[in-house]
Amino acid sequence: MHLWLAQPRLAFSRPEANHDALLQLFEAQPAPRPEDILVLPEHFELSRSADDYARGLQRLALRVGCHIVGGTQHRQHAERVTNCGAAFDPRGNQLFQYEKLRPYADERLWIDPGVRLGEGQISGLHCLVLVCADFWFSDLFQRCTRLPTLVLVPALSVSRKPTPGYSRALWRHLAIARAYEFGCYVGVSDWAVESELPRLAASGVAGFADPTQVEPQRLFTPAPGDGGASLLRVALDLPRLQAFQADRDARGFFWRDPSA
Repeated sequence: MHLWLAQPRLAFSRPEANHDALLQLFEAQPAPRPEDILVLPEHFELSRSADDYARGLQRLALRVGCHIVGGTQHRQHAERVTNCGAAFDPRGNQLFQYEKLRPYADERLWIDPGVRLGEGQISGLHCLVLVCADFWFSDLFQRCTRLPTLVLVPALSVSRKPTPGYSRALWRHLAIARAYEFGCYVGVSDWAVESELPRLAASGVAGFADPTQVEPQRLFTPAPGDGGASLLRVALDLPRLQAFQADRDARGFFWRDPSA
C-alpha cells in the first residue's frame, strides 16, 4: 500500500484548471492501486456547492483509481459556512466527512468552526484527518476514539515571512513530533509555492513523517522539488509501524491502548 501526498500548483482565479494540475502530477508516476490513499490539499475545491464537490471527487476517484482524502471546500449551510471535506473509496463512494475545527487567522472572519472530527476507516486503516491549522492543536488528538494509524493533513500553508523556509521547518518538526508521540504515520499535502493565492504565499510543506526511522534525516521526507509542484509516493510499512507501537506501549508511552 502507498500513500500519495499531492502538492500541485493551484490557483484561486482558475479553479477549473486545478483538477488538471493535479492529474499532471501523475503523468510520470506508476498508476495507483485501489488500496492506495491520495491526500489533496485544503481548499482544493473552490465551489461552495456540496454537489459540485461530491461529483468532482467521485470523478477523480474513478480516474485515479484509489482512495482519496478530498481536501476541503468552503461550504454554505443555510446561515453557516464551514471548511469541510470527505474521504472517498476508489468507486467514488463517500466514506466519512470531516470539518476544520479551528479556523485560522483571517479565515475566522468568514468561516465558522466545524464540529465533525475527521476520524474514520480508509483502506482498512484507522485514520485521522486534520485540516491544516487543526494539526497544531494537540487537544484534538485526545478526542480520537482510538490511536490512528495515519494522520492525514490537507493543508494550505501560508507565511508572512519573505521565504517559505521558516514555515517548512515548523511543519517538518511538528510532523515528526506528532508521529512519534502518537505512534502513527503522518502525511501532509499542500499547495505548491508557485500557486496563486490572493494574499499570502503558500509554503509548500507537503511531506511524510515516519517515527519508525532511526536515522534523523529520514524521520521526515519532504515532497520533492523544494516546495514546488510535486507528488510524493510513500510505501506504508504497516508491520514496522505495529512493532514500533508495541515497543512504545510496552514502555508506557501512549495515553491510550493502541490495540483498542
